[in-house]
Amino acid sequence: MYFALSDEQRALGDTVREFLADRFDLTAVREVFEDVAGDGHPADLWKAVGEQGWLAVCVPEEFDGLGLGILDAQVVARALGAGVAPGPWLPTVLAGEAVRLAGAAEQQAELLPRVAAGELVATVALRGPGGRFDSTGVAVTATAEGTLTGTASPVEYLGVAERVVVAAAEPAGQIGLYLVDPRAAGVTVTPLRSYDGTTRLFSLTLDGVAASRLPGSSDEVFADLLRRGAVLTAADLVGIAREALTRTVEYDKERIQFGKPVGSFQALKHALADLHLAVTMAEHAVLYAAHAIDVSLPDLELAVAVAKTKASEAARDATAGMIQYHGGIGYTWEHEAHFFYKRAKRLYGAFGDPPQHLEKIAALTVDTRA
Repeated sequence: MYFALSDEQRALGDTVREFLADRFDLTAVREVFEDVAGDGHPADLWKAVGEQGWLAVCVPEEFDGLGLGILDAQVVARALGAGVAPGPWLPTVLAGEAVRLAGAAEQQAELLPRVAAGELVATVALRGPGGRFDSTGVAVTATAEGTLTGTASPVEYLGVAERVVVAAAEPAGQIGLYLVDPRAAGVTVTPLRSYDGTTRLFSLTLDGVAASRLPGSSDEVFADLLRRGAVLTAADLVGIAREALTRTVEYDKERIQFGKPVGSFQALKHALADLHLAVTMAEHAVLYAAHAIDVSLPDLELAVAVAKTKASEAARDATAGMIQYHGGIGYTWEHEAHFFYKRAKRLYGAFGDPPQHLEKIAALTVDTRA
């Protein structure tokens, strides 16, 4: 079977990339990166994200969305990764997915149109400090009355979010999803330092905070939300990896040593060819995983684990290669290579690092008890 993006999906990706190149290039990214006291949320970029419909991809049509799937959303995520674009697109989309999957009709009617229009900044708090991206990593507990206590960290863009979807362990033993107002009584929001200036991270501490439960919550919905987050993060990573590799190849075609372009040296050509192969395999793994989620294929858990593993490793290697194969300039603050490297390093562990996903792959393919 031949599998590829449609013309419309490719056009969507081209539109996002062209917009960033024209309206929010790496010079604008640097301004956000270096403004450590800022909120990391450029208002003009967010306005455009809403107007272009990039937040509406997964929102159903009855709530003013496009009614598409994760395969389409990953196209946007990949382009944003290639542009190392700051902003709460991914956490807002995931919060919208939580409401779509588990919210009551009135919660969906209130929040999803605002997500689609870019009027609502939201985020997700799905694990405790240092916890795994599964039910064992949740460090917030819920009472039967629906109050939450515990800590979630790190949480992206909590400083500008109007709503946060919090995962909490419930008395019955399952994981519930709750809507929390970050400004409510009993909520403590603490900024965290991050080497990646293309985001802003926070710790969320809850002390008996009243919250609205998403009534469709279940362990399976929580697992599904994590899978969606993993695939969109993997798409961001392959966008980073492809752009880092492309920039490196173009530079090494022009960089001269010993009277020749360094790209003509056999050792470098082989290294770049290996990176190209790894990035290409990761790109296709992400496409398949997104498709598997959209159509509920029986191997979707395996597909997601493979995609996140390959994307994390490809982005790690491509961005490290970008620094190395740019020579001395690649190690400087003034060059953009560290934007790509630091974003890839942060996302390497987001929604499960390769060791966690390799455990899943082994359990699904080797362990007959799984």
